[in-house]
Amino acid sequence: MKRLLGLGLLLGISFFKAQEHVSSFNALTLTYKFHPKFFLYAEGQLRGNEDYTYPDYYEIKGGIGYNLTKNHKPFVGLGRYVNYKDHKLSREEFRVWLQDVIDLKKGIVKFENRFRVEKSWFYEPQTDKTSQRMRYRYRLNVSVPLNAKTIKKGTVFANVYDEVFVVTPMKPSFARNRVYGGFGYQIDEHFGVLAGYLWQREFEAKGNKNLHFVYLALNINIDDTDHHVKTYDFPGAD
Repeated sequence: MKRLLGLGLLLGISFFKAQEHVSSFNALTLTYKFHPKFFLYAEGQLRGNEDYTYPDYYEIKGGIGYNLTKNHKPFVGLGRYVNYKDHKLSREEFRVWLQDVIDLKKGIVKFENRFRVEKSWFYEPQTDKTSQRMRYRYRLNVSVPLNAKTIKKGTVFANVYDEVFVVTPMKPSFARNRVYGGFGYQIDEHFGVLAGYLWQREFEAKGNKNLHFVYLALNINIDDTDHHVKTYDFPGAD
């Protein structure tokens, strides 16, 4: 029986390696709170989709948010997103989006509900093709501090989320699902780090595809509001 289990595990690993691989997902984020009600956000990403060690995708984005209440934060953003294939630029995207984040807390557990509507314009330079897309996203993000009651300097925390993507006019409309699990550490009042695993399922008419990302991020929080209670933002793999 042990031999059969070992053989089955070996075959499973061999099949996984033959069909799928590990990709890289690296991010640097900055949240700047310049007013008790307003904040700025910026993010840069590098991903190695086809080869873990060779980036073939990057994005630069940012925007401004408003603290409607302590647990309700509307946001508007824009960004540039670029894909490469065979070391050549294959697609450029300009995107604008509207977002609403509503947080709920139960004890030390935080439930973040994020709703987003995106409008994208694409250009493929190798074929001179242009296109547009509307996309609708919902993410349930759950985080919990492991060695404190709140996230502060020296806190280790766990984070899991599930996000769904719906698009138009492309088919199928249900285009993507993401599931993430990982851990973070708040180094001091400005810097925090995260690491985790992100599974991404792409639904396409020509066939579905799985992506497996190792996620690494450095988050920078700057709070110039002089508020007596400091809060820390961890946007997660976005």
